[in-house]
Amino acid sequence: MDTDFVMDVLEDALNKYPKPEIFNTDQGSQYTSYIHTKTLKENGITISMDSKGRATDNIVIERFWRSAKVERIYLNEYNSMNELKEDIKNYINFYNHQRFHQSLDYKRPMEVYNEWLKNNKSEKQNIKIFRKVA
Repeated sequence: MDTDFVMDVLEDALNKYPKPEIFNTDQGSQYTSYIHTKTLKENGITISMDSKGRATDNIVIERFWRSAKVERIYLNEYNSMNELKEDIKNYINFYNHQRFHQSLDYKRPMEVYNEWLKNNKSEKQNIKIFRKVA
C-alpha cells in the first residue's frame, strides 16, 4: 500500500460516511505521512497509532484481512490493480452485509451495527445507517 492509495480510500470514506471519532492504524509510512495526518486533523479525527509490535491492537482488522486473503484474494488471479480493487470492494460488501460471523452470534456485521444505531439514536446524532459500498 502506498500513500496515494490510502488517501484515495480515506477521502472516499470521509465523503460517503460519518466521520469517526478515532482513526487507529499501525505506524506505516502511509499513515504517518503529512497528508494523511493533516487530513485526519482537519476533520477533527483523533489519531491513534499502535506501538511497534502491538498486532493485538488491530486484531479485528488483521482478522478481516486474513479472511479476505484466504476466502477471496488467494483464490483468484487478477489482471490489473483495478480488478483487484473491485473484487476487494465486493468482498467488503459480502463480509459486512451477507457473511454470518460466529463472534456476532451468527449475525452480519451491518445488522449488528444498524441495530446498535437504532437503539442508541439519542447518544449518537447525525449518524446515518451505512449502505453497501458503491
